[in-house]
Amino acid sequence: MSKLALRGIAKRYGDVAAVSGVDLELREGEFVSLLGPSGCGKTTTLRMIAGFISPSAGTIEMNGQMLSSPSGALPPEKRQMSMIFQSYAVWPNMTVAQNVAFGLELRKLPREEVRRRTAEMLEVVHMGHLAARYPAELSGGQQQRVALARAIVIKPQVLLLDEPLSNLDAKVRLQLRSEIKALQSRLGFAVLHVTHDREEAMTMADRIVVMDQGRIAQVGSPEDVYHRPNSPFVATFMGADNTIALKIGEGPSGAKVEAGPHHEATPLPKATAAGPVLAYFRDDVARIERPEHRADGEIALQGKVMLRSYPGGHYRYAIAVGDREYMVRDARLFEVGADESAQGTRRGSHPGRCFPPRSAAW
Repeated sequence: MSKLALRGIAKRYGDVAAVSGVDLELREGEFVSLLGPSGCGKTTTLRMIAGFISPSAGTIEMNGQMLSSPSGALPPEKRQMSMIFQSYAVWPNMTVAQNVAFGLELRKLPREEVRRRTAEMLEVVHMGHLAARYPAELSGGQQQRVALARAIVIKPQVLLLDEPLSNLDAKVRLQLRSEIKALQSRLGFAVLHVTHDREEAMTMADRIVVMDQGRIAQVGSPEDVYHRPNSPFVATFMGADNTIALKIGEGPSGAKVEAGPHHEATPLPKATAAGPVLAYFRDDVARIERPEHRADGEIALQGKVMLRSYPGGHYRYAIAVGDREYMVRDARLFEVGADESAQGTRRGSHPGRCFPPRSAAW
């Protein structure tokens, strides 16, 4: 049986459909990320699961028990869930220990058990030495650790995370990602996590649910949605920002790509469907080479280096090819203004994905 099951969930605000027909199951001990741009419906979905808003259609069940339907909903405090928000949401008039103990005291547990479980959880999140401090005396990362301890100490069935790391600096964000994932693996609770950060979802989730315009666009492992996107939207959202309009035609040795005036045609023995396609690829599956260094089976685009940046570990180049611009990642230094050939794909890498173009014209 699924830990959590969403069946045909929808939410409308007048004529606006915030969420439309979402079906999703969360398994015991699983970490699932809802990933998508702002306005795609991921936070609305999370708030329906938490019980803060009621669905316009569909049902939400946990362990076979009905939590929400259009006819009624169980209140949030009875759902055996905890939620951590983007804002730290810790009570400023309580110490660290009092914040963490609050949920246990609401459940009227014995005082000694409250004290013991609070102390244990503070040690788990490395906050035991700050138990007597108030939130105003803590950093943002420390406050989010308090919120995490408060959410987990009550032993929820499902932990809901609403972009809890987005307000933190990069170093603390990376550290807390690891700590949350380690805690989840150690304690075995299920997690539903909302984020617009692709890297955060990739590094934390067992499965990623990509959402677009209130609907699920794709569900799969991080490797699936990254290397095998099922649509142009998922491809571009997962970082395949470069596109080439191609036409697959018949050649003497099989299918070949006809790629226009700035591209060299190349045999594609594995290609079977003739006709126009759009090929999507990321900047890390291409390289910059002189035209004479092009290998068989690669598509060469003749262009000029227009911009160069150094994000660390490699250079990122903008290559102008005709009236289009392509982004390429390369460890070598090339001068801006140089005529180069941007080639792909790297051997051993996943090539891009091809989809029928939005228009048949080419």
